[in-house]
Amino acid sequence: MGSWTVLLIVGAVALLLIVLYNRLVALRQTRENAFSDIDVQLKQRFNLVPQLVETVKGYASHEKEVFENVTNARAQVGSAKGAGGDRVAAEGVLGGALMNLLAVAENYPDLKADQNFQKLMSELSDIENKIAAARRFFNNATAEFNTATEQFPAVLIANMFGFSKEEFFELDEAEAALVQTPPEVKF
Repeated sequence: MGSWTVLLIVGAVALLLIVLYNRLVALRQTRENAFSDIDVQLKQRFNLVPQLVETVKGYASHEKEVFENVTNARAQVGSAKGAGGDRVAAEGVLGGALMNLLAVAENYPDLKADQNFQKLMSELSDIENKIAAARRFFNNATAEFNTATEQFPAVLIANMFGFSKEEFFELDEAEAALVQTPPEVKF
């Protein structure tokens, strides 16, 4: 009877380890999938930027520095990969550059009335809303993953197999201002 008890305890511990490991793997995968959702929206924004710049450029050709900043920020995003801090920082720089571009656009009433510009702004607004929703889901998945890696006894498995705390996808100050600024409505 003693050997059966030991065997049962060893089996229960092994089963617990397997369940905890699989849960951590599933949570990590959910987080990675959530970032993929963000990535799709960020790529759409990335692809929309040149069209937006060209449209504004036609009206505000003397705003060369703003266009260069947007182009450089877009290049940084293009070279940053994955869900790490470099990618988050590059996206923040691009968001700030877009804010400056939109501020320039405010100074040109003819531009704001342009059909192409209005369409691009509508697409950009839609993409930004989708990015915000995807970020919320990603940050929720990250929080759930981080919590699971820090709870006992899963922390033992997490440390043993290299699961570590992950970064959130935070808004930088310029993007936060963009999201919190209500749209101007004129009749």
